[in-house]
Amino acid sequence: MADTKKTVQLSIDGKNYDYPVIEGSEKEQAFDIGNLRAQTGYITMDNGFANTSTCTSAITFLDGDKGILRYRGYPIEQLAEKSSFLEVAYLLIYGNLPTVAELTTFTKEITKHTLLREDLVKLYDGFPRDAHPMAVLASVVSAMSTFYQDSLNPKDPAQVQESIIRLMAKLPTIAAFAYKTSIGQPRIYPRNDLEYCSNFMNMMFAVPSEPFQVRPEIAEVMNLLLILHADHEQNCSTSTVRMIGSSAANLFASIAGGVCALWGPLHGGANQEVMEMLQTIHNDGGDVDKYVKLAKDKNSTFRLMGFGHRVYKNFDPRAAIIKKACDKVLTTLNVKTPLLDIAKRLEDAALKDPYFIERKLYPNVDFYSGIIYSALNIPVNMFTVMFALGRLPGWISHWKEMNDSGTAKIGRPRQIYTGPTARDYTPLQARK
Repeated sequence: MADTKKTVQLSIDGKNYDYPVIEGSEKEQAFDIGNLRAQTGYITMDNGFANTSTCTSAITFLDGDKGILRYRGYPIEQLAEKSSFLEVAYLLIYGNLPTVAELTTFTKEITKHTLLREDLVKLYDGFPRDAHPMAVLASVVSAMSTFYQDSLNPKDPAQVQESIIRLMAKLPTIAAFAYKTSIGQPRIYPRNDLEYCSNFMNMMFAVPSEPFQVRPEIAEVMNLLLILHADHEQNCSTSTVRMIGSSAANLFASIAGGVCALWGPLHGGANQEVMEMLQTIHNDGGDVDKYVKLAKDKNSTFRLMGFGHRVYKNFDPRAAIIKKACDKVLTTLNVKTPLLDIAKRLEDAALKDPYFIERKLYPNVDFYSGIIYSALNIPVNMFTVMFALGRLPGWISHWKEMNDSGTAKIGRPRQIYTGPTARDYTPLQARK
């Protein structure tokens, strides 16, 4: 809320203008320039919105300098250790940790909606076999708005709740079906006797010809990965979901837009780029020292993927958690591959090299999540899909918060025009 006792004064052409200061619950401060253009004729320029807030939000607090990440006030370390993904999803979407009864109801509702309509499943047969799973995911989520027209009104709480349950329930099925279609295997239907993560892994790797058992440690690490990716405040995909939702678009359309934004290699595709980098090093003989030197060479185009973070300046709290899980799962599953060996050597070199230490280029969550997904036999082109599964409740919570606020306006950024000034039309025959 605005602190009416404090203002920021802006001086333009000899005139002074006062703008109210807004202070968040964690003492973050901003000044509200909502009237800037009307009062002065000026707008601000902030490429990439690195210094611009478009909303207030009570969902996630992030302090990049101190390495803090909290969902609704709860430290990510506590949630990762003690919570389940569906419990965290409930927390993000509805604002509080659920009671036993609330979580039971939420889980049951999700479980009974995991099936896809058969006419929706037919869409998969229209995609090329080599279609990227993220393209399929976005397409099918968007298509849900045509199959579930009874829950499209963002102003109707009952319809919104129905859409939330359907998305939480069906996205793992949509994702697993995309994978099965891409490898030419029969689609495995969801099993309501399995919990959320085990059900997804069963749909991914079971086949009709033989029994398949999801190992508890695999379900456990999947649960952890989804929690760590569940929200990260106003990132590219979340901002996209809010922007689309600001036009009063339905939840399915808004989430489909978030999936497309996440697909970009600068956002959700980072863990895929980690494995592709490791493959490049392997194909070149596995000389880690060579590539560490290249990463430090200003004239080299090679970049170490999965190191450092745009927001976290000291350490990524998620990376510390996921590193322990990575070490545990590799040991438990006794996974040994050339790429994972290169990853461990690369991690060791970066953590000891003064160049990386001084620049705080530590392995981040994308580095370790890529290694874990690979150890679980999840193909590289599904890595970003896994990110989307985890980020879904965050997207939903921000879309819901915006619509529930009653103060949201349609997103409409300004621009500084740099094109030609007014000129007259020249007839085609007269142009040279």
